[in-house]
Amino acid sequence: MSSLQSFIVAIQLAERRRDAARQTVSNLQNARAAAQGQLDQLQGYAQETQGRWGASEGRVMQPVVLQHHHQFMGRLEHAIGLQGQVVRTQDQRVAGARQTLLQAELRLASLRKVLERRQAELALAQQRREQKATDERAALRLAGVAARYSMEE
Repeated sequence: MSSLQSFIVAIQLAERRRDAARQTVSNLQNARAAAQGQLDQLQGYAQETQGRWGASEGRVMQPVVLQHHHQFMGRLEHAIGLQGQVVRTQDQRVAGARQTLLQAELRLASLRKVLERRQAELALAQQRREQKATDERAALRLAGVAARYSMEE
């Protein structure tokens, strides 16, 4: 039974690791969603700003104002690029965490399968012991009946 207890402890540990991996995946997915939200906000702001400037194309603007607008849009595009990299990094982290979760689930499944086999082996061995004991009792009873029968003759 101690070997079964060892497997049960190993399964409990594997379940905790699987649960921790599942929580990590969830946390990373939330962080990725937040990063994507920030990227979407930046892109929306850039489109909105560009749309406002496009609507005022007929107006005459000071060269300094145009220069500031281009600088601002350049910085905004740079920020969008950086945030896109953050999203891609988060994608990689989520993929890695999912792989870790998959490995934890496979480990847990294999431990459970081994435990089931061990339990089946022990049950079969117990059944055989019980059958052997039953057979021995039956043989002893038969020997007793045969002995009484031979005494009667």
